[in-house]
Amino acid sequence: MEEKKLFGEFFKACRIANRKTLRQFCIENGLDAGNISKLERGLLPPPQSKEKLEEYAGYLKIKKGSDDWYTFFDLAAAETGRIPEDIMAKAKIEDKLPILFRTLRGQKVSDENLEKLIKMLKDA
Repeated sequence: MEEKKLFGEFFKACRIANRKTLRQFCIENGLDAGNISKLERGLLPPPQSKEKLEEYAGYLKIKKGSDDWYTFFDLAAAETGRIPEDIMAKAKIEDKLPILFRTLRGQKVSDENLEKLIKMLKDA
């Protein structure tokens, strides 16, 4: 699946890849077409719960662990200003975020802290 910038665009591309109209998709999965339309157009934010995202991924036939699976969850997290749960848990990244924020702002970060950040990202 071609990666899209926004969650709604990706959601819609996955639905269309399954050859489902919005109405067909919603009827088959017991979803409200108005809400899914708003989600696809970016008028509603992506769900925040892992359970709801997994439910939608299942309806869209996104295989767990696939690139599309991670894209789906990453776009949902990014669009709502969150870091994906699996990354937070695996890398203990919350401890390293201040270094990353300073780096992104262009502020001086010590070479030692920068090396720690690079190592942490490589190990993740």
